[in-house]
Amino acid sequence: MITLRRSDRIVAASVLRALLATWLLLVALDAFTALADELAAIGKGSYTVGTAFAHLAWTLPRRAYEVFPTAAVIGALAGLGALAPTAELTAMRAGGLSKARIAAAAAGAAGAVLAVVAASGETLAPWAEHHAQQVQASALSEDLIALGRSGVWARDGGTLLNAARGEMRGDGVVLFDIRVYEFDAEGRLQRISTAARGEHGAGGWVLHDVVRQTLGEDAVASERFVDYAWPSVIDPRVLSLSAVKPRHLGLADLAAGIKHLDRNGLDASEWRTAYWRRVFYPLNVLLLVLIALPFAFGTLRSGGLGKRLFIGILLAVGWNLAQRALGNVGTVYGVDPRLLQVVPATVLALAVAWYFRRHA
Repeated sequence: MITLRRSDRIVAASVLRALLATWLLLVALDAFTALADELAAIGKGSYTVGTAFAHLAWTLPRRAYEVFPTAAVIGALAGLGALAPTAELTAMRAGGLSKARIAAAAAGAAGAVLAVVAASGETLAPWAEHHAQQVQASALSEDLIALGRSGVWARDGGTLLNAARGEMRGDGVVLFDIRVYEFDAEGRLQRISTAARGEHGAGGWVLHDVVRQTLGEDAVASERFVDYAWPSVIDPRVLSLSAVKPRHLGLADLAAGIKHLDRNGLDASEWRTAYWRRVFYPLNVLLLVLIALPFAFGTLRSGGLGKRLFIGILLAVGWNLAQRALGNVGTVYGVDPRLLQVVPATVLALAVAWYFRRHA
């Protein structure tokens, strides 16, 4: 059992203060940038300033989850750097405290916050992101009637569309588990069509695996189509507002989506990449913090805190960009997403172990 020393508490407290301040600042900057995009949509449909702020507020848990790795690296470096001017780090080292012990205290502080962030990323963030999409979609489109547990509902004249869920693919959207209800001019239901999925292409909407039932006076006529050209003018950009991106979903929703896509013989590579990235999220954050901490042990005369923070920012941002690039490459070329997560994490772990074995 590891006993916490006074030095551990000093390091942890300094790192926590710096991490939380950095995290708050990064979330605020990210939100401010997003607000500029939101304001450009004001005036479209019923989108108002209040709608923009409401949508932005719902996205804050997701934004906090996404920027936390960068905040953790910068906060850990800044927290340790704050101890350098007062010679506390020097005193700890002179007292026999190893670099590994100091780094462990810093990583432990970051890990405590990480546990809360990871839990929020699986519960609060996906739930809030769903509400954010609902607020935005309902305000921007008059055709989009509702977005909730029953999926998305849209209207095209006398036709109602219900889709259990949607997925963004490139500039378009793919809808799954579709039901189309067609009414006459007097509001009587004439036809019900079900489809496994629907896609919008150059020629318009195409529904796949369709069963169409026409209601007559005394009977119901049923027809089946492998592919059916659906003459609807519903704008796919409207429906895309209701499609939450896989990387914004929690593990449970991603697992359900992967199972559904596999069962229907559809490509689930993007969903698998998002799933395994979330699985390895806590490990990657901790390793990223640990590999950045050696930059905090230099003397102030070797370049100062500003230089080390700059290196830490480059490391954190570069690592996030590299992970996304690897994920995209893996999706295109069919590389196992588990491999794309395990190999970089292993490289980071080996680099951390090598440093502290030689310099601890």
